[in-house]
Amino acid sequence: MQKIDSDEAHSLAINALVFLSQDSELLSRFLALTGITADQIRLAAQEPGFLAGVLQFFLAHEPTLLHYCTETDTDPALFQQALRLLPGGHQEAY
Repeated sequence: MQKIDSDEAHSLAINALVFLSQDSELLSRFLALTGITADQIRLAAQEPGFLAGVLQFFLAHEPTLLHYCTETDTDPALFQQALRLLPGGHQEAY
């Protein structure tokens, strides 16, 4: 299994955020679950734990995770690794 470092974890989370922001259905669901508005995303993304929340969003819904991974040729296992490396993301495995 591929191992990633904290920089790669950060990049994965940013890429996942960009991916969901380009899909209106995913973005709507993400905003509804987080309680933020679209115009607050840039500010929220600077907060510790926000990027971990993005990864948790994908991990909590396997079809969304697999859609991202298929489209980007990403190993789904990297999401769990990345989550553990990000602020606010260290928790038990899903």
